[in-house]
Amino acid sequence: MCFLMIRALSLIFAALLACAAPALAAEPVEAELRPGWRLPDGDHMAALHLTLAPGWKTYWRAPGEAGIPPVFDWRGSRNTRSVEVLWPAPHVFWQSGMRSVGYKKELVLPLRITPQGNGDIRLKTEMQLGLCNEICLPHTLRIDATLPSTTAQPDPMIASALASAPFTESEASVKQVRCRVSPAGNGIALRAEIDMPGAGGTEETVIESGQPALWVAEPKTHREGGTLVTETRLMHMDGKPFMLDRSRLRITVLGASHAVDIHGCDG
Repeated sequence: MCFLMIRALSLIFAALLACAAPALAAEPVEAELRPGWRLPDGDHMAALHLTLAPGWKTYWRAPGEAGIPPVFDWRGSRNTRSVEVLWPAPHVFWQSGMRSVGYKKELVLPLRITPQGNGDIRLKTEMQLGLCNEICLPHTLRIDATLPSTTAQPDPMIASALASAPFTESEASVKQVRCRVSPAGNGIALRAEIDMPGAGGTEETVIESGQPALWVAEPKTHREGGTLVTETRLMHMDGKPFMLDRSRLRITVLGASHAVDIHGCDG
């Protein structure tokens, strides 16, 4: 199968470029669009395939305090009602005492595209992402490709990436998620108690507020028997008072054997 190549353009400031010159002897990332196949319900499954140079990594949707969040702009696409990014389970990295969440070596990022009607899809976007090795650099991937409506054969590489997505709460046998909040300076402290079997090894959590104006500190996570406990602080980015909507909280548990995607919690 012939894949559509994506031109990768670095957006590097002059000062960073001077410092990074030895590390950038070769491109830190190679990218291609896997055109995928049309699903029985009319949606189209494609994927962005990134191959990272040795030592380089890129970031998950919630990249941690040391990461750069990815940004997608799908304007310019045609026959495209929506694009859903389906993230495979990421890994946790530590550097200089700071945590980041993302991928190294390779990332196959599935894209589920809902067309506006019948026929081919033109997928056109710019993806802003961060790449890190000794330093971190902003990078742009530009996509302009036609996805034919006649292809029905699944791509095994995309199927494998879909299979590596975090488990749902029911798949991971999550019984209950309890959240307690209390005042903490200019924000609130959050303690989530998750009744679930272990996900393998030392478990980490990522907490997303679901409210864009809220900043979430890196959580601290430990086990108390069959309960995973994770604690963090939340603050409004403008220092304003706020109400926390617990139903919009998203907690991802990252373990050595699998990850778990949890939506909302009880009081």
